[in-house]
Amino acid sequence: MIILILAALAFSGIALMVSKIVTRSTFNKSKGEPYECGIPTTGQTWVQLNVGYYLFAIIFLIFDVELVFLYPWAVVAKKVGWLALVEIVIFFFILFMGFLYAHKKGALKWM
Repeated sequence: MIILILAALAFSGIALMVSKIVTRSTFNKSKGEPYECGIPTTGQTWVQLNVGYYLFAIIFLIFDVELVFLYPWAVVAKKVGWLALVEIVIFFFILFMGFLYAHKKGALKWM
């Protein structure tokens, strides 16, 4: 494990050194500005966003990650038999209860 960590540190360090040596560094005022689709910023750039956007994104990730668990289940479902079916029904029930909870709290309503 120590060798693996040292190799990762060496590889990333060498990559950083090579990029510093190979690339030209020039200072440009526009490089320090926040990028907004190529349009120059107007007004204050520090704007507080509604927390609902973050909740919506987290809920999307939760339901998206559950798809990762479906593939291994599908691979072994035939070998395991009825137990696999019962387990996936329980899994979907828990997932559906989370969906109902999020819907009840209003987290799925778009602003």
